[in-house]
Amino acid sequence: MSAPVVIVAAPASGAGKTVLTLGILRALRRRGLRVGSFKVGPDYIDPAFHAAATGHPAYNIDGWAMRFDTLAALLEDSGRDRDVVIGEGVMGLFDGAADGTGSTADIAALFGLPVVLVVDVTGMGASVAALIDGFRRHREDVEVTGVVFNRVGSEGHADLLSRACFEHLSTPILGSVPRERALSLPSRHLGLVQAVEHPDLETFLEAAADLAEARLDLERILRVARSPSVSLLGPDARPLPPLGQRTAVASDAAFAFAYPAILDGWRRQGIELLPFSPLADETPDAAADAVYLPGGYPELHAARLAGNARFLAGLRAAAARGAFLYGECGGYMVLGRTLVDREGTGHAMAGLLPVTTSFAAPKLHLGYRQAELLSLCPLGVIGAGFRGHEFHFASEVERMGPPLFRTRCARGRDLGEQGCRVGRVAGSFLHLIDRVQAS
Repeated sequence: MSAPVVIVAAPASGAGKTVLTLGILRALRRRGLRVGSFKVGPDYIDPAFHAAATGHPAYNIDGWAMRFDTLAALLEDSGRDRDVVIGEGVMGLFDGAADGTGSTADIAALFGLPVVLVVDVTGMGASVAALIDGFRRHREDVEVTGVVFNRVGSEGHADLLSRACFEHLSTPILGSVPRERALSLPSRHLGLVQAVEHPDLETFLEAAADLAEARLDLERILRVARSPSVSLLGPDARPLPPLGQRTAVASDAAFAFAYPAILDGWRRQGIELLPFSPLADETPDAAADAVYLPGGYPELHAARLAGNARFLAGLRAAAARGAFLYGECGGYMVLGRTLVDREGTGHAMAGLLPVTTSFAAPKLHLGYRQAELLSLCPLGVIGAGFRGHEFHFASEVERMGPPLFRTRCARGRDLGEQGCRVGRVAGSFLHLIDRVQAS
């Protein structure tokens, strides 16, 4: 039987659920429990913080982009050899893709998982009871089993909130957390600053755990957790086909947006993964028959990457010997000719794709994507379908080669062609999450 699970959700983004989730994870680990975790949705950054808090990998569970078999397998993996699993929701509890699916509530309903609702009570009094009651009643298949007040102003404020809920609700209050400005996570244009870049992550996690111990009813949170109501027994998660038998994977602060589920899925298919650091001017392993450049923040390191001659020459050498090179988002930009930074300065990249990208006029591109492969390559046959996510501020200012995908938004609206492929070098701004089940 899988480990019991509880999902930490909120009425909206910015309620503080990430910090509280990290505090719960580290506090339970300090008690000697084997703690698993997952993040709902396509977020890359939060799972890395989860992994730091628990010492175990954390997966994304994405109800819009993933097949049921993938969801079930990853949920099972999250709880294997664990005492409890804490999931963190995405945005508001009922928020998801543009077509209305893929929310945290959908995952909770699909697997019968309980929800603890974190409410930012800044500026709220007795009205908090109406808000909580609305979230409790909104969907009969979603059970809010507890509430945490976050950013409470004073003990009197906490007492007012508790009395309002006691008079009108039966949902237990599992904690009351004061405003803690010191326990905030720095952010940048794509979200939180990455875990590997946090100046003192261990101190932060320990402080978050101290707060959780002092202000949350951890014993009751453990009691409301329960095992999934749907059998998770099935095939291992293998979201994407392998790019090659020996795949070099760029991995450092500039290329950190690789889903653990994708990498583990390749390992389950017998693929040897060979990490290397472009920022350290390392080259892909000379024996690799594929190179994967995931997304990240190459725009913050463009001058350094442009000056790392060994790294760029290594990419060109891999392409010359016939390896398959695949880049997503930031990786796609580095495979191109030029990356223009925010100041308008162009930096020469690998030059393997006839593409120029620019941050000089930042424009948000955000949303789930359906993608159809337009040419035969290790990703699949022509017409192979995928689901993924797009989140970047860069734009293509030049693309001369044939496209890699035809894309649609979550609602099915045609978004045209995306990406580029030249020979055995390919990439796009899409972060692929899962393949579409063949009909």
